[in-house]
Amino acid sequence: MSRLALETSNWIGVDPWESKQQHWSETVEVLRHHYNRLLNPDHLKGSVQDTRVNKTGQDKQDMNSYPGSPQLKLLCGADFLETFKIPKLWREEHIVEVVGKFGLVCVSRGLTDTHRFIHESDTLTRHRHNIHLVREWIQNEISATEIRRALRRGQSVRYLLPDSVIEYIKQHDLYTAESELQNAGDILQPLKTNTE
Repeated sequence: MSRLALETSNWIGVDPWESKQQHWSETVEVLRHHYNRLLNPDHLKGSVQDTRVNKTGQDKQDMNSYPGSPQLKLLCGADFLETFKIPKLWREEHIVEVVGKFGLVCVSRGLTDTHRFIHESDTLTRHRHNIHLVREWIQNEISATEIRRALRRGQSVRYLLPDSVIEYIKQHDLYTAESELQNAGDILQPLKTNTE
């Protein structure tokens, strides 16, 4: 669907790495993968090459400390910050790595009070210099959750998604009331993983 949604873009690409994994990938794993790809000598052209991040998130130096070294930020809606408070959804060391080493670019959404979320978290407050808040000047309340809800209710999402994506969703019977019921009662993978 991502590839279809971006087929007319000449500046945003799709990397299938995460979808090709045999298991659910934690956000921090995906960030490490893409950062290490950025550090590939083909991408570096003379920058520091020995700050690769290993599977535990350890590196020799803070990845943003070298002038000219690539930076990778997680782009998210500001409501994403709320997920850090959900018990057992995130490991504390992963929050530290995502926010402290990589950083966030959070786009405001509705009445979400991002400053309050940051203030209420010691970890987010400690790394607030690496959280970039982007104010959305033209209000846009479209979210993946709202689109899935509309589809589940049989409502039109035309003009909210490219026609090719809508066709893909129909062909694969996604986000219908019936398909959503198949997942009813399932525990989210991070909650399973972090409670074992």
